[in-house]
Formats: sequence, structure tokens, C-alpha cells
Amino acid sequence: MHYPDGVSDVTDPRGDLEWGTLPGLVQDAAARFGEAEAIVDLHGPGGTITRWSFDRLAEEVATATRAVMARGIEPGDRVAIWAPNCAEWVVAALGAVGAGAVLVPLNTRYKGAEAAYILRASGARLLFTVQGFLGTDYPAMLDEAISAGDPVPALEAVIVLRTDDAGTPVTGGAVAWDDFLAGAERCEPDVAAGRTASITPDDVCDLVFTSGTTGNPKGAMTTHSQTLRTFATWAEVVGLRAGDRYLIVNPFFHTFGYKAGILACLMAGATMVPEPVFDVGVILQRVSEERISVLPGPPTIFQSILDHPERSSFDLSTLRLVVTGAAVIPVELIESLWSDLGIETVLTAYGLTEATGTVTMCRQGDSAEIIATTSGRAIPDVEVRIIDADGNELEVGEQGEIVVRGYNVMSGYLDAPEATAEAIDRGDWLHTGDIGFLDDAGNLAITDRLKDMYVSGGFNVYPAEVEAVLRRHPGVAQVSVIGIPDRRMGEVGLAVVVPAPGADAEAVATALPGFAKDQLANFKVPRRVEVVDALPTNASGKVLKRELRTRFGS
Repeated sequence: MHYPDGVSDVTDPRGDLEWGTLPGLVQDAAARFGEAEAIVDLHGPGGTITRWSFDRLAEEVATATRAVMARGIEPGDRVAIWAPNCAEWVVAALGAVGAGAVLVPLNTRYKGAEAAYILRASGARLLFTVQGFLGTDYPAMLDEAISAGDPVPALEAVIVLRTDDAGTPVTGGAVAWDDFLAGAERCEPDVAAGRTASITPDDVCDLVFTSGTTGNPKGAMTTHSQTLRTFATWAEVVGLRAGDRYLIVNPFFHTFGYKAGILACLMAGATMVPEPVFDVGVILQRVSEERISVLPGPPTIFQSILDHPERSSFDLSTLRLVVTGAAVIPVELIESLWSDLGIETVLTAYGLTEATGTVTMCRQGDSAEIIATTSGRAIPDVEVRIIDADGNELEVGEQGEIVVRGYNVMSGYLDAPEATAEAIDRGDWLHTGDIGFLDDAGNLAITDRLKDMYVSGGFNVYPAEVEAVLRRHPGVAQVSVIGIPDRRMGEVGLAVVVPAPGADAEAVATALPGFAKDQLANFKVPRRVEVVDALPTNASGKVLKRELRTRFGS
């Protein structure tokens, strides 16, 4: 290990050995927790509320597995899901994995072309989605992208989990969720059980797409064993326990919502309460009415709660556990969570998709300064090093690239051997592209990024992708996008633009955010536009983004 003795001060629960596979976890949770409340969905169509026990959830998942198999899905086939947090998401995702499929979660903020790219790259045969979430018709948006020249040849069916209101029919050639589930009759329970039993811990369970510096998303392959072991450890470190009521605001399409949310709740026997949209007033109401005890999320959530003028009118006394990260966190925020809200445990962590979402974590008992300024120590059986440009390991306190080795490192990118070799060296070290240093106790502090990616409201934004869109505007000659600090979102995008000859600079600056919003998810849209005569470059013509951050980042 490359941290001091005693740093990894938590037992590795080896979830991979206890459950083996994700379907094994679902079945074991039903056996252990039975009639205890597993999920509460307060946002059903027509105002309906779903309250299921662990037994009932396992039954629903088993039905979904049979329905997936009835559609001809074979082990290793990809099944995508493009939907907000809801009970159907849990059932559809776990049902697909129970059939031996590889789950492909899609960001609900994607536009049609973004979704089509991932569906095409993954070769997804089925897509679970919704119709009407926040006024968006996802099937129609995908159809528009396909018509515009973004084919998804492997896609055989689109299943609508729910519409904007009860009884609203699905449109186009999509299949309603209830009709899809009715197909389970074509697959006998013992046949489905045999398929589920044939899944092995080393099988890939999901493909989570992440962009590189080129802006082209790549699917990181993660196995059942990696997922179970990583998040059994996560649940152990944070102290998640049976009877906890966990408000899952982090989106299910993100590892933080899916694995540190759904799977962690199944492991510990906690009740999951999915929330599809962050609204601070709604969150305060949920915590009070549902007696929420666990609320992970990016720092912006907690700052918004602390700043809310009517906070004192809600009973937040049951809230005991907060897990955050993905942005710079003021020490004052940690102290306020302890003193103003009476939170028992506040922890931060660091991870990336290529490392199954978790690399380091703070521990209970850490000081506010450690929690705010570092991301804690490596989880058990995971190594963290800091290296220089030549690959040499650096001493404590010296800044360099963060590299990671251990069971949590992905098996690779789907159909991208060169990109995989670039990310994971011959010594099995994953090169994160992040810059940081280790202190004497093994705590990791992240100080910069080799890559240009920044984090806005908990979501990764890759400037190359945003820049490619902005360059299509006729008024743009050159553009560079950087992340700049933001008190609420952690970071937001700033587009630095050189106008095209003859273009009205002010008009271009005004038009660009709307132009980007038509083609990109909202979290990728730059919040500011600055116009310059020229971008700073080095001798080879590469834009010096560090100079842009120095000039505009305050």
C-alpha cells in the first residue's frame, strides 16, 4: 500500500464475496429485510405514491427480468435507461442486470444527439425512458436526432416507464411499461432464475459513459464484483445502516445515485426515497415528512439548505449523515452542517467512473479541515500514488498526477483498446488526469486537473465537447471553455470567444448561451461569455487555459 500504516482504518467487507452479483444482492436484501420499507416514490403519475417492501421490490425486479428475457435479450447485451429517479428506474435497471444484460445509464439532461451517440456506441438493444419529465418527450427527442442523421441501428424497442400523467398514452412506436411487463408471461420463472444464476461476479454489469479530452464519450466497463466490493466498503465507511431513510437526490444515471444510492440501500437495509429534481424547498419538506436520515449530494445542496430563509420551520432533526464531494468545500460549510443542522457525520470522498466511482474517503472522526480540504484516504486494497511527468513516485506534499491501482479500476473502455492503454499503464495504474498531493496521514488533496474537465453541480463537463458546439456558431472564430469558481455550483462554464471577422461581438456573446442550450445538456452550457481579441497560446499553438483561469477565474 502507498499510504502510512493504519490509514485505511476500515474493514473491507468484501461485498463481492457476500453477494457475488447484483441479482444476488437483490435476493439477499429481500431475505434479510423482508417487509421493511425498501422504496418510497412520492412522484408517481397522477400523484400516486409507491411504498414497497424489500420482498415486493424483489418480486417486481424478478418480473422485469422475465420481461427483458421475453424481448430476446441475451447475456452481455446492452440495455440503456434514460429516465429520472423513480421506482421504475430501480426495477428496470435491476431487472435488466438480472437477465445478464449490461446496463447503460444515460444522463437525463442529454439532448437527442447526445443520447443517440451513446446508444449507438454501446449497441443498446433496449431503451427504458420516460415521456414528459420536465416537459421533455424523450422518445420524440431521440426520433428527431435519428431523423437528423444520428442512427441507432441496434435499438429494437423503446419502453416508456411512465408518462407525465396517469393514463396518458405513449406516442410513436414506444411500448408502455405495463405492456412490457405483461410480456413476462412468455418467460417461465425457472428459466429466468437459471439465467440469473448463471451470471458470474466477473461479468460486466454496466457501461457508464465518460468523456475524455477529445469530448468523445467512452464506456467504462465495470463488473459485478468491482461494484459490490467498492460500495460495500462505501456503505461501511459512511456508516449506512438498517432503518436509515435515504433521500436520493443524486441522479440514478450517476454512480453516486445508482451505486452509492440504490445498491448501498440494498446492502444496508436502508429505505430509498428517490427525488427526481433538486428543489431546496421540496428537499426540506421531504426530510421533515419522511424522517430522512441520509442525504448525500454535491456541496451546492447543503449550502442551499443552510441559506434557505424558511429552514427553521422544517423538522430536520432526523438528518444524521451527509456525504459530499465533487467540488471545493469551505471549512465553514462543514462546521455549519455540524453546528446549525446537528449532523452527526459529514464525509467527503474522491472517485471517478474509471475507478468504480470511489478511490478515497474521509473517515468518521476526521476534522472539519481534513473533510473540507482533502478527500480522505484510500479505501482498503486500493493504492494511490502521486507521480511526476516521468512516472516517478513523489514524496509526501509534492504535487503531481494522481494514479490509482486496485480492484476498483475498470476492466477498460468498450471497443477502445488504445484509449484503455492510454488510461491504464502496464503496471495496472489508472492515470486519473487529476493533480494532487498526499499528506503525512495519506489524505489526498486535489489541486488541479491535467485534463480540462471541470465539475458543475456535481456533473463532469468536458470543455472540448462544449467548444465543438460553440464553434458551429457563425459569429465564432475561436473559443476556449474553462471552469470558474461558483459558490453554489462549485464551478460553472466560461466561454472565452474570439469573434469571427465582421461579427457583432456583443450580439455573439448574448446569443451563445442560448445556442449551446439548444444542443447541450443545461449543466454543460457556459454561464458566462467573455470576448477577447486573441486567445493566449504557446509556441505550438495550444491554448493556455491556465492563463485564462488566472485572468477570468476570480
